[in-house]
Amino acid sequence: MTRVLVTGFGPFDGQAVNASGLAVRALAARWTGPEELVVRELPVSFRGARQQLRVAVAEVHPDLVVCVGEAGGRAAVGIERVAVNVIDARIPDVDGSAPVDVPVIAGAPAAFFTTLPVKACAAAVRDVSVPVEVSNTAGLYVCNATFYALQHLLASRPEVRSGFVHVPRTPAQVGAGSPAMEVDDAATALEAVLRAALTTTVDVRESAGTLA
Repeated sequence: MTRVLVTGFGPFDGQAVNASGLAVRALAARWTGPEELVVRELPVSFRGARQQLRVAVAEVHPDLVVCVGEAGGRAAVGIERVAVNVIDARIPDVDGSAPVDVPVIAGAPAAFFTTLPVKACAAAVRDVSVPVEVSNTAGLYVCNATFYALQHLLASRPEVRSGFVHVPRTPAQVGAGSPAMEVDDAATALEAVLRAALTTTVDVRESAGTLA
C-alpha cells in the first residue's frame, strides 16, 4: 500500500494552537484513501523537529512526505519550492534556542528543491477554490530548517516525493482584517496537494497547461 506521511507543528510564540497542526488533523479526519495516511505533530524546535521527523520517516517508510507549517501574514497556501541551508532565528524556538546565521546541516549543500510537482499542486488547490501560491522562500526559521532536513534526508531516495507547504494562521489566531484562513479550507488545500503529488508524473506549466 502507498503510504503518505504528513506532519504539522505544535504551538509556539505564545499561541495556543498552530494552524498547521489543526489543518493536518482536519486532513486526517477527512482522508478516505486508498493510500494510508499517517500524521505526526512536530515541535517548533530546530533540533526536536528534525529528530522526530527522521524517526517518523524510518517508522512509516512513506512514498510521499509533506511537512506543513504555519505562516503568519500570508493569506494563501504556499507550496514551497526551495529549502536553504541557513538558520536565522528571529525568536527562540520552544527549547529557547535562537541560532543566527548558522547552517541547518554543516557541510551540506546550500539548498535543496522540493520534489513535489509544485505547479500541479498549486493548480489542484486552485481547482478547489482555495487561495494558493508557489513560494520561493520558506523563511529561515524552524519551517525552513525542517524542510531542508527532510530534503537532505531523502536526497538519496528519489522514489520518495517530499516537500513543504505553508498554511495561513486561522482567523481565531489573528486580529480582524489580518490575513488568515479557515482550518477546513487549509485541510481542503492539503488534500488537493496530496492528490496531485500522488498522481502527477510530470509537472505542468500553469500558464500554458502543457507538460513541462
